[in-house]
Amino acid sequence: MRRRVVVTGMGLVTPLGSDRETVWKRLLAGESGVDYITLFDAANFPTKIAAEVRNWDLSEVGEDPADWQLQGRHTRFAVGAAKKAVADSGIQAARLDPTRFGVYTGSGEGQQDFGRFTEMMVAGLAGGSTLDLGRFARKGLELLHPIAELEQEPNMPAGHLASLFDAQGPNVNCLTACAASSQAIGEAVEIIRRGEADAMLAGGTHTMIHPFGVTGFNLLTALSTRNDEPTKASRPFDRNRDGFVLGEGAGMVVLEALEHARARGAAIYGEMVGYGSTADAFRITDTHPEGRGAIRCMSMALTDAGLGPTDIHYINAHGTSTAVNDKVESLAIKQVFGEQAYRIPVSSTKSMMGHLIAAAGATELIFCLLAIRDNVLPPTINYDTPDPDCDLDYIPNVCREARCDVALSNSFGFGGQNIALICKRFEG
Repeated sequence: MRRRVVVTGMGLVTPLGSDRETVWKRLLAGESGVDYITLFDAANFPTKIAAEVRNWDLSEVGEDPADWQLQGRHTRFAVGAAKKAVADSGIQAARLDPTRFGVYTGSGEGQQDFGRFTEMMVAGLAGGSTLDLGRFARKGLELLHPIAELEQEPNMPAGHLASLFDAQGPNVNCLTACAASSQAIGEAVEIIRRGEADAMLAGGTHTMIHPFGVTGFNLLTALSTRNDEPTKASRPFDRNRDGFVLGEGAGMVVLEALEHARARGAAIYGEMVGYGSTADAFRITDTHPEGRGAIRCMSMALTDAGLGPTDIHYINAHGTSTAVNDKVESLAIKQVFGEQAYRIPVSSTKSMMGHLIAAAGATELIFCLLAIRDNVLPPTINYDTPDPDCDLDYIPNVCREARCDVALSNSFGFGGQNIALICKRFEG
């Protein structure tokens, strides 16, 4: 029989703060973390807004920020969230066999150094209109730091976390776009179920709030340009939505085999019971219009959990605030749950957090676990004008007290990746 897997620690670094209870309180109050971009000069970009992590550094978790200057912003977020999750779990005091403790992250690429790249391009073009690769490379050798360049690799946060916590077990990073951290958690659950580890630190971290990131998403026309009303820009499922808002941050959880958690008397937030993973196999930047991948991954998660449509009490939607995603996700939910879909509360916390890209799924799973703990469902803010293509109960604008024993979290990514996770109230 496969082992049961429970969550014993949670940590966050987000646009709404890094103290878990403060973030949760702000979410339930419908507060937005979206404002004008300060990380670079976005005055000439079509999108000038984002949900940044502000007024935070690693000193909050006992690390000297000077020791992490060469590491990317995403790595620092990962360390902050992971140290909170591990401390919350108390697992290090249990003298866990380090070879049975692993790390699985859904981490994005390192932060792009637009300024130095621009200097290299200027040097390479100094002799005329054709790029001189020799001049370009020589300028790069002058400007770039080898450690900082190494830190561009997406697996580096996982490596740092393994070193910090002496986690000598499986160490993996996946980068499946917006589905990455949900996939990391799902695969970490499977590793524990199979008996390959007793505990896993899993989650995700990312920032794309830099000129390359904003430019790319602007070219795809995926970002909101509601620059005059930053806090109202992210409006999932609303008829007047015009794109998502970039966010950044990290979310991490400690997963343990139930028998291991029980043996050390750990507090348990919930049990991971369902995991579904599919691909649309359609287009890189478009969801299949009939939602075939989303339908299958939710169905797989329900089957994995041994649950039916009437067993789900809340859905944390991928809910990006783009025209296509919200329509197709709503369609997919209706296909999976039938008439029951209209009775299940659904919300998108991206309406307040922005889209944390690779880190989105992990933070949203944490919100599901908190909803189960408190029997309160977070709202979808900025929901003003119903869309006939999106006709479910999206918990508009105000949080809702409701019994919540089982929650489903959706994450869908560019490339057609689809992940569904199901967590439930722990029952011994």
